[in-house]
Amino acid sequence: MPGGAERILRRRIGSVSNTKKITRAMELIAATRVARAQQRARAARPYSEQLTGVIEDLAAGGADVDHPLLRQTENVSSVAFIVCAGDRGLAGPYNSAVLRIAEREVQAMRSEGDAYHILAVGRKVTDYFAFRGYQIDRSFGGFTDNPSFEDARAIARRVRELFDSGEVDQVDLIYTEFVSIGTQRPVVRRFLPLERTAVMAEEGGGDVAALAGFSFEPSAEGVLSDLLPRYVEARLFTALLDAAASEHANRQRAMKAATDNAEELIVKLSRAMNRARQESITTEIMEIVSGSEALGADDEKQIEHLLLSE
Repeated sequence: MPGGAERILRRRIGSVSNTKKITRAMELIAATRVARAQQRARAARPYSEQLTGVIEDLAAGGADVDHPLLRQTENVSSVAFIVCAGDRGLAGPYNSAVLRIAEREVQAMRSEGDAYHILAVGRKVTDYFAFRGYQIDRSFGGFTDNPSFEDARAIARRVRELFDSGEVDQVDLIYTEFVSIGTQRPVVRRFLPLERTAVMAEEGGGDVAALAGFSFEPSAEGVLSDLLPRYVEARLFTALLDAAASEHANRQRAMKAATDNAEELIVKLSRAMNRARQESITTEIMEIVSGSEALGADDEKQIEHLLLSE
């Protein structure tokens, strides 16, 4: 039927147009959320920087503690991986890039016969490693696009349990670092153990004069010991905020690409529908002309028959 192809194409154009509306809306939502995530990351940075500065000043002032978070192990035989990805998809390569790096790191540990622990942050991480038969120590989810400090504290609590007990010798953090709205890169960072206080004093840029006039209760070492766990939580919270901003930025780009592809597909389908309509019109004209010619031939035969009969 000549109009059948046109009706099919019209339905496809309508379906693609509806999809385009959805992807456009998701793009705008992601653009709003990435701006909000950037603001939260900037707002959290002064606390983290100030906390780091105080620790470096204490270390430069000679404060030295024997804290579990500073425990160094020469032969690392067990590593915990904090893998941060998203709870949802439709974010381009955001989830897959982190998961590939994380699996490579885990495989390296397994190939050497070492133990590993996976702390999955995000449902995509849990689903990925559970489907492939990896052992997951703990799963956290439901907050990856908008993490709170309490979420970071809950993860840090489990990390400290593993590290303080000696169950793991090292903790690595795998997440997507937010560089700019157009650049985000997955990274692997050593999370624990922390640098020794001597290293903090030498490389951290601590200022002894900044502590002048201050007295510490019970001692500078006691203050430093109390600050280290909070420093761990602040670092983890900063990484979660970076990951959230990266997720929204990747989703914005993915939805924009989907919207552009939908527009391009609508143009192609519209051209195909126009061709189908033209073919349908041409076919109808040919049928009319053929019918007219057939009627004309019948009239000529009737006239010829009448003349002969006379």
